[in-house]
Amino acid sequence: MARPTAQVLTLLELLQSGGIRTVAELADRLGVDGRTVRRYVGHLIDLDVPVESVRGRYGGYRLAPGYRMPPLMLSDDEALAVLLGLLAGRRSGLMTTAGTASETAAAKIRRVLPERLARRLDAVLETLAFTALLGEFAAPQTAVLLAVADAVRYHRPISIRYTAADDRRSQRTLHPYGLVAHSGRWYVTGTDPEIGEDRTFRLDRITDARTLPGSFEPVAGLDPAQRLLSALAEAPYRHEVTLRIQATVEQIRTRLPASVASIEEPPSRAGTDPEAEGWLRVELRAERLDWLPPLLASLDRPFVIERPDELRGLVIALADRLAASAHRVRPAPDDSP
Repeated sequence: MARPTAQVLTLLELLQSGGIRTVAELADRLGVDGRTVRRYVGHLIDLDVPVESVRGRYGGYRLAPGYRMPPLMLSDDEALAVLLGLLAGRRSGLMTTAGTASETAAAKIRRVLPERLARRLDAVLETLAFTALLGEFAAPQTAVLLAVADAVRYHRPISIRYTAADDRRSQRTLHPYGLVAHSGRWYVTGTDPEIGEDRTFRLDRITDARTLPGSFEPVAGLDPAQRLLSALAEAPYRHEVTLRIQATVEQIRTRLPASVASIEEPPSRAGTDPEAEGWLRVELRAERLDWLPPLLASLDRPFVIERPDELRGLVIALADRLAASAHRVRPAPDDSP
């Protein structure tokens, strides 16, 4: 059950939304009886909040006209949700023509937050990179996100409890150098000092993150977002696919982003084989192959499948289906009586 203080603040929020609220409505929203609602109203009046009582059949309680709320009272979760929403909207272009509105709104919220919380949220906003804003997946714990962001900002090592995809649990030490939001998931990239290798972890699989004593020197010039995309492209999958495509890097990237495939330009053979010019080697890994034939068709560029042979068969099957559909003629209407 919520504490009385929290209930009183919830009552204030309900009244702040405007209009007259009946005792029965407020009791239902707060999960208490009418007598308790009246007691909460008394608490607000004691705090100099001008709550007016309206008599009559449709009477109840309302705030006095012109009353302005005191500084925002947001929990860590609420404040983080508001500021991340403003940031994501600005990064994705989902804003009105008043492009500065999100910035000024964020600044106003930042000014009225407690300094402790404001500093921690600043760490999230300053260390976060976006690669894509699509998808909706498991969200990380707010405490974990704030702790990791603080460690990234101030170059502090952290200890994390992590659950891998196969449910194996482990305790890790990490030198984090970046937070990245990619396709609905949150990731932290960094170096594991025990093995001296770069690692990438999903934040929703971290159950606890604690700052450790000391500090570390971040890698100069490293791009956390690009590091994540490269790690995703190199992750082990069921199929390893190698293609040669006659196209530019930009054309290929319209269908195969860096998080999916790596592109390698073969050594130039200028003057020896004119037909080899303009071909790029593309490598990717996938659990399934059925999505690749239509993607290659939509790319509409010459390509050669080097491996696997199974993909070649799927492309031929798609081509046969497309050809059969193209030759299919609509039957003439039956005009018989």
